[in-house]
Amino acid sequence: MVDSREIFRLKKRAAKVFAVLEKLFPNPKIALKYGNNWELLVAVQLSAQCTDKKVNEVTPALFKKYPKFKDYAEANPREFEKDIHQCGFFRAKTRNILGAAKAVQERFGGKLPRTMEEMLTIPGIGRKSANVILGNAYGVVEGIAVDTHVKRLSRVLGLSQEKTPEKIEKDLMRIIPKKDWFKATYLLIDYGRKYCFARPHKHELCPLSKAGLP
Repeated sequence: MVDSREIFRLKKRAAKVFAVLEKLFPNPKIALKYGNNWELLVAVQLSAQCTDKKVNEVTPALFKKYPKFKDYAEANPREFEKDIHQCGFFRAKTRNILGAAKAVQERFGGKLPRTMEEMLTIPGIGRKSANVILGNAYGVVEGIAVDTHVKRLSRVLGLSQEKTPEKIEKDLMRIIPKKDWFKATYLLIDYGRKYCFARPHKHELCPLSKAGLP
């Protein structure tokens, strides 16, 4: 169990970190491009182990070819694999996306559900994806989406020493006010993309390093 004094210290640290990030990125938001909630789910599924930039290059043609939700439920798997091949892991992603279309059609009448519990019943959807989809589609915030940037920077910035997304999410939820959970993900993602990369760089020149964090 985390000591209450340690939680208090981490809350103060998180407040300082996000105060800097909010000045750097006053309008943090998802980078994926989509036209409706279903396309959001498709884009999120495609982004697994793939850059948002690449997904945004693939989806315009994909969304034009499959303009309606039912087009995914009726799609030919082999053809769909070719359509998303550039995003990598195309077989698993095809299985999940087309399986998700059938699940949403059969269980939820063709509309994405609004709860974490229901979202997690959809093929290919874990907590990270569910947090992203619920927050962007409905403004429903039940947690913090922990992607690779959030996972890495949570440790770099001393906000969590855990290694799994689930445990990191719990740590962040303890020290970040709930009203800030949704934007926290995108602030960390934007910071990781623009300043504090995973690849070797002069970390001491990163804005948070200059601010003494860490």
